[in-house]
Amino acid sequence: MAATLFMMAACSGNGGKSETETETADSLAIEKTNSAEKDSVDIVSSATNVAKSPTFNGLMMVEPQQQATLSMTMGGKIHSLKILPGQSVAKGQLLAVIDNPEYIELQQSYLDASAQLEYLSQEYERQRTLGEKDAASQKKVQQSKADYLSMRSRYQAAASRLKALGVNLGQIQQQGIQPYLSVYAPISGYITNLQVNLGSYVDAGEPLCDIINKTQPLIQLTVYEKDIALMTVGRAVEFRVNGMGKQTFQAAIISVEQAVDQKDYSIKVYARVKDSHPSFRPGMYVRAKVK
Repeated sequence: MAATLFMMAACSGNGGKSETETETADSLAIEKTNSAEKDSVDIVSSATNVAKSPTFNGLMMVEPQQQATLSMTMGGKIHSLKILPGQSVAKGQLLAVIDNPEYIELQQSYLDASAQLEYLSQEYERQRTLGEKDAASQKKVQQSKADYLSMRSRYQAAASRLKALGVNLGQIQQQGIQPYLSVYAPISGYITNLQVNLGSYVDAGEPLCDIINKTQPLIQLTVYEKDIALMTVGRAVEFRVNGMGKQTFQAAIISVEQAVDQKDYSIKVYARVKDSHPSFRPGMYVRAKVK
């Protein structure tokens, strides 16, 4: 009777389960807990250790050597205009013709100085030769030299101003004074930022337009401090262009800025595009990854 009561009490204390069944259940619970903890650690470890390649935002641009701002050292009225925004032009192509009376006066000064210089050069040599033979006073020799040097200075100044305007001096010597100043394209490319129209007056130094050559574009990426170590010259870059779908393009890093922007602690990284595309435009938004 006592033994029966003891067994009933033991069963009631274990919720109706035997001691062996209870130990087995506890063991399984511990294993499940350990397995869950292991799985949890693996998940965190996987997310932490397998780092995804970061993506960088940027813009498409052209090299400074491939972009020209067309401005004049002499102002004037636009007499004729040969270009439109977006138009393709070749180096040396006529873009505009400017009317300015000062240009005519500058040509006249150049031609006068050129003619006088030849005479004064010969006169100075004659006086110097006579001076060496004591056939002329040193005063005449010095005066002749001063006249020659003064005229040479005037000639060089006028020639330099005309060259700065892109004028062919030989053409003026052969054809004489030209009534209008012609403006030619300094590089091949596309017209952008056209600032003038027919009849408008352009001050000296004021830009007429920009010309961009987009045959060798760059991408400018914004990179933050934590990713600077990834940016090495020569490293390959893969990028997509906004508006061109999932098509990818290749580039290679050519330059990394050394100063960090103090506003957002970023640097600019420049990569040259390997294969240009006709749809590329400076200012297009890009997203890139280093490879």
